[in-house]
Amino acid sequence: MSSYRQLADAQKGRGRGAPAYSLYVNRPVGRVFAAALHEMHLTPNQVSAISAVFTAAGIVLLATVPATVWLGVVVWLLLAVGYALDSADGQVARLRGGGSLAGEWLDHVIDAFKAVCLPLAAAIGWYRFFPLAHDAWLLVPLVLAVATTVEFFGMILNDLLKARQGLPQATERGGSSVLRSLMGLPTDYGVVCFAFVLWGFPGVFVIVYALLTLAEVAYVALALPTWFVRMKRL
Repeated sequence: MSSYRQLADAQKGRGRGAPAYSLYVNRPVGRVFAAALHEMHLTPNQVSAISAVFTAAGIVLLATVPATVWLGVVVWLLLAVGYALDSADGQVARLRGGGSLAGEWLDHVIDAFKAVCLPLAAAIGWYRFFPLAHDAWLLVPLVLAVATTVEFFGMILNDLLKARQGLPQATERGGSSVLRSLMGLPTDYGVVCFAFVLWGFPGVFVIVYALLTLAEVAYVALALPTWFVRMKRL
């Protein structure tokens, strides 16, 4: 379709070290959604709203429905579609000639919502439906909620302060790297979503989620000093 072909010339840059799932899976899937939704004359804000509905549905199911194998698959699909639509809204905006400040605000608010609510829903689901050996395991999703919130706010603040200095958002030298993208997989939101396929196997899921949390905490611990040094150079 014509919208899909137009997007070939309207894609964002790959970004330095963008995680592999987001770069090689989510963005292309979002491109397909964007082309179809643009043909349906949906606005970027409407696409963002649909994305939020899919994500919120998955989050609510985690906290309210007993853990089963099928529930894990359904939750993953809901979260994955919501994530792809989150990529699609910006691509629809580019097809329409550019986005708006209100649209960017809405997109970031939805991102902030899922960054904190998804691990909190996981914590509720663990408490209600998982046979945990010790309540201390509930700290794992709570720690992830803190780490993802700090990372999200730090990235937004980086862009805000760069813009205040008249600098583009992406000022790092160098291009994307396949190795760097693969190394970022444990911190990729898409991979975290896929992990919920294991939701029906509590013992396995808890270990996998703990490892993903550890990876996210390590990433934030390394990123924050780097970002601080960059801010001092502005």
